[in-house]
Amino acid sequence: MIENIPRFSTLSTSPTYYELQRLLTGKQLLSEELSIPIDQIQQYHAHGYLAYRNGIIRKPLSCTRCGTTDSSWFAELPCARCGKVELYCRKCLMMGRISECTTLISWTGPDLKFRVVDIPLLWDGQLSAGQAAASQRVLEAVQNSAELLVWAVAGAGKTEVLFAGIANALSTGKRVCVATPRTDVVLELAPRLQKVFPDIKVAALFGGSEDRHEFAQITIATTHQLLRFYKAFDVMIVDEVDAFPYSIDETLRYAVQQSRKPESSLIYLTATPNKQWQRECRSGIRDCVTIPARFHRHPLPVPHFVWSGNWERQLKKGKLNTSLKKWVESRIASRKQVMIFAPKIDLMDKILIILRALTPLIESVHAEDPDRKEKVLRFRNKEIPILLTTTILERGVTIPNIDVAVIGTENRIFTESALVQIAGRAGRSAEYPKGDVTFFHYGKTEAMLSARRQIVMMNKAGIEKGLIDV
Repeated sequence: MIENIPRFSTLSTSPTYYELQRLLTGKQLLSEELSIPIDQIQQYHAHGYLAYRNGIIRKPLSCTRCGTTDSSWFAELPCARCGKVELYCRKCLMMGRISECTTLISWTGPDLKFRVVDIPLLWDGQLSAGQAAASQRVLEAVQNSAELLVWAVAGAGKTEVLFAGIANALSTGKRVCVATPRTDVVLELAPRLQKVFPDIKVAALFGGSEDRHEFAQITIATTHQLLRFYKAFDVMIVDEVDAFPYSIDETLRYAVQQSRKPESSLIYLTATPNKQWQRECRSGIRDCVTIPARFHRHPLPVPHFVWSGNWERQLKKGKLNTSLKKWVESRIASRKQVMIFAPKIDLMDKILIILRALTPLIESVHAEDPDRKEKVLRFRNKEIPILLTTTILERGVTIPNIDVAVIGTENRIFTESALVQIAGRAGRSAEYPKGDVTFFHYGKTEAMLSARRQIVMMNKAGIEKGLIDV
């Protein structure tokens, strides 16, 4: 009963108050995710410090946490808590089961405040002209709580473009999130941002992360982890918006919107926006800034198309297409490192057997390979001259001096986005700004043509803006 609850002022000075404030500011959690017994939590709800929201809504059917409305993601089970047969959501089950009788708990009391650091950024690097222009637009979007797309070619240095905007947000007490579809990007970005913002707490969130309950002013998270946040961030930056699974999963886009404060900035980063976004940028519907050139002022390598006939039929006979074989042999002779992308694991395995006759040091890698990280590291260290891979390495791997080939480019797995990213592996360093990119195919596809058009278009824009030396 209300009369048995401690006085308001007593509640706000108790250790439980501060623990709930720390755990729940900007969050939406189930009671079992909290370390505090539910009977101790109730009194804070009664006094307006906490908000409870139903986990599942029947009419219209939806999950409050992940936003899914597709009935195929809901199932029934007897509930041990309430004794009824009720619905639960399978779409976000990995975050803890949410059902009709469970509630999402959020903090509605005063938010935790951050210590304001006047000059949070410690970085003495130099931005290129293209980066500087984009950096200014990002800064303006942060200051005006606006939405912006940064369309930057692969290797343009888009992380550095964020520094000024993030610094401005931190110096005014704002909370920042950088979200990305992939765990390995979280692991790469967290130490980079911690280095340039040394006095700011940075939390890295991914499946199994130890930082899950940290309250940090900078959060680097996979987009899945955003399902635990609610009206948390003043600045939301979404990296690689074209990447799987974010590009096809409405739940993750819902999570991004739900984790933002009502008044906040939203900044998207990509090298390969989808066709609709490209049209919106060109027509002025979407606020967009482009970085059409790399910092070293050399053009992007433009892919060559090489017809390879029915290469799969040849592969069944234990033979490799002659054009591809000669391409590989010339790289071996010149001691040039190579990445070769294949559409399927079973085809890659057959290609590997044939190519190992040319050099036994060749390796292959795919998403389920337990030695994936070790092989990529050996490739970085030049211990592996040729690395066969699926699209798992289409982004996130930077090797200074490599040539790139795609075999079976006509396969539908090689989308325009994937091919632009694959081509972007070559020519990334100032020391080796050129690289050969060859698409071996059994018939040109619209994705191939669109990818090449986009690369040519960016090179042209870079020249027109004076960002590429000709």
